Amino acid sequence: MEFTDGKLSNEHKEQLRSASESADPLSVSPLQISPLKVSPKSPRSPKSPRSPGDRQSKPVTERGSPLKNRRNSHSPRDGRPKKGGCGGKGTWGGLMDTDDVHAIDPNDPNYTSSEDIERTSSKDMIATFEDYKKKAIILVEEYFQNDDITSTANELRELGTSSYDFYFVKKLVSMAMDRHDKEKEMAAVLLSALYAEVIKPQQVYKGFSKLLESADDFIVDIPDAIDILALFIARAVVDDILPPAFLAKANSSLPKDSKGIEVIKRAEKSYLSAPLHAEIIERRWGGSKNKTVEDVKDKINNLLIEYVVSGEKKEAFRCIKDLNMRFFHHEIVKRAIIMVMEKQQAENRLLDLLKKAAEEGLINSSQLSKGINRIIDNIDDLSLDIPNARVILQSIISKAASEGWLCISSLKSLSKEIEKQEIDEKLVKEFKLKAQSMIKEYFLSGEIVEVSRFLESENSSCLAELNAIFVKKLITLAMDRKNREKEMASVLLSSVCFPADDVVNGFVMLIDSAEDTALDIPIVVEDLAMFLARAEVDEVLTPQHMEEIGSQFFEPNSIGNKVVLMAKSLLKGRLSGERILRCWGGGGSSSNGWAIEDVKDKIRKLLEEFESGGDAKEAYRCIKELGMPFFHHEVVKKSLVIIIEKKNERLWGFLKECFSMGLITMYQMTKGFARVAESLDDLALDVPDAEKQFKDYVERAKVEGWLDSTVSFNRLGHSMENGFC
Repeated sequence: MEFTDGKLSNEHKEQLRSASESADPLSVSPLQISPLKVSPKSPRSPKSPRSPGDRQSKPVTERGSPLKNRRNSHSPRDGRPKKGGCGGKGTWGGLMDTDDVHAIDPNDPNYTSSEDIERTSSKDMIATFEDYKKKAIILVEEYFQNDDITSTANELRELGTSSYDFYFVKKLVSMAMDRHDKEKEMAAVLLSALYAEVIKPQQVYKGFSKLLESADDFIVDIPDAIDILALFIARAVVDDILPPAFLAKANSSLPKDSKGIEVIKRAEKSYLSAPLHAEIIERRWGGSKNKTVEDVKDKINNLLIEYVVSGEKKEAFRCIKDLNMRFFHHEIVKRAIIMVMEKQQAENRLLDLLKKAAEEGLINSSQLSKGINRIIDNIDDLSLDIPNARVILQSIISKAASEGWLCISSLKSLSKEIEKQEIDEKLVKEFKLKAQSMIKEYFLSGEIVEVSRFLESENSSCLAELNAIFVKKLITLAMDRKNREKEMASVLLSSVCFPADDVVNGFVMLIDSAEDTALDIPIVVEDLAMFLARAEVDEVLTPQHMEEIGSQFFEPNSIGNKVVLMAKSLLKGRLSGERILRCWGGGGSSSNGWAIEDVKDKIRKLLEEFESGGDAKEAYRCIKELGMPFFHHEVVKKSLVIIIEKKNERLWGFLKECFSMGLITMYQMTKGFARVAESLDDLALDVPDAEKQFKDYVERAKVEGWLDSTVSFNRLGHSMENGFC
């Protein structure tokens, strides 16, 4: 605790904020500051009362209390007893006492003018927050009455205090919890509509954190509060306004005996772990007259597909207007541009739709920018399925800007260059020391949660440079240890979910210092190459990031060039993903993974069970439980082989559903087809027309959108145009 001369200490400020956030605005008034002129460090000041006689001899001023003879106390003090081992007259008070309740005396020699400013600022902050809380309650009540998302969004924006929006989130959900299913659904829809556009993601996160902290209070008035709040959190995860990591982080920060822990467990086990949980959660409250987010996305997808076929702009505009969710128009922009990337023959028609919608004000400039920025944020993931996604997007942006319906200045940068953040050298030095200590502790305990807490507390702003430093320090320390620690380092790197650019920067720093590291670790090139290849297999980095790292070390004999070339060589090998995944024994902080043969056997069994009449939901669950998305090409390969051998269309429908769910990506589809192409000679021994069937299925897959229309396979299994292997 800090002791200050009349200032509000940091601890007291935090207490002040917490009290304000949890208080009922109608029952709690702002903290009253005593007007008595008492200097906390000057007990002998002439203005300090020495004795009852002194106080009686002074005339009563307007600052004194004229009602001192009444039985009830009118003292401006906080009610603490005068004597309790401390605090008697003429004493310094208790050791842990702070004098925040006393006014500041400008005549005191320790007085500084900033003290008045701080105290006034704190009072203003409390008053502003109290005012916001009252208005937020009125807004929620009005929304439940009129069901008008647009009006609510405008009024919330007009409050102009976005730093308090977490309270709106908390109040909206807590008020809906005590009402009917209609209001619960309305609250969930409103949060989805306001997310990012009106309420910042950090405020939504904080609002749900506050709800979990208050779970013990909710249970008093709402008997089934745990189940309702769990469903709200699950709905927020399904609607993409809360990250799934929220559950783990909240679980580690709440007291173990709190009701908030029960809420998290209920959300995970009863809702988010259930088969087809998204559909169940979205329809749990029956819906209101508003559509659920998934319904809107489906409608957007359908109207764009119909427009591409028909070319009827008026009908498309009518469908957009019928959605009546102008805050969600960015999804139209995003979906349309992704369609252009996937089917370039539809480019002119879709871009013309966006252009006309922008010119007529149907889709405003803010929604246009937001839709494209969302694609920029996910361009690396898109590039896995659409190799030239970045080039296509750059072309679309340039064309739209030249036609005048898109403002480039409102977009994020598509550049791959890493922007270095200027941060204090002392902070960097302290972080390095703490990170080294934390990593060594992790190698002993294997506690990933503890590392996440450390990163959250020491790098709360998620500074890119500190993330990169952590990556460098983690791998450097692991390289000087045994395979167990190397495996643990790779597991941790895939668990902390750093932005890919920060990981790239970390590897660049590692390679830059490789010559010095080689003095202690002679095989530094081999180790770095394996870490780099492992990062790509674990989908921490993409092939494009590998190229980005390589572009910074182009000299033929440089260590960086050798590392990148060796990593690429490791990745090109047959069954490279499986071998690299087990390069250090598959131990680490997590339990040993299955052997590759075990995984193949599990895939074969689940497909055979499904093919013989098993449950599709169970098959999807089994695939997810494998936890090996980079190995889903084996599901494609084995399914195709069974289809070709038995001519069973049931598995074709299974692959179609896996692709539409996003369970199997286009990249894994392509790789799976390539693996079948490799084995066609062996397959033809049992099925003479295997090659003909395979070609037919390739064409069908292109029509379904699973494969790029330009892809073709040779007998070695390689994709001739796009270079997949």
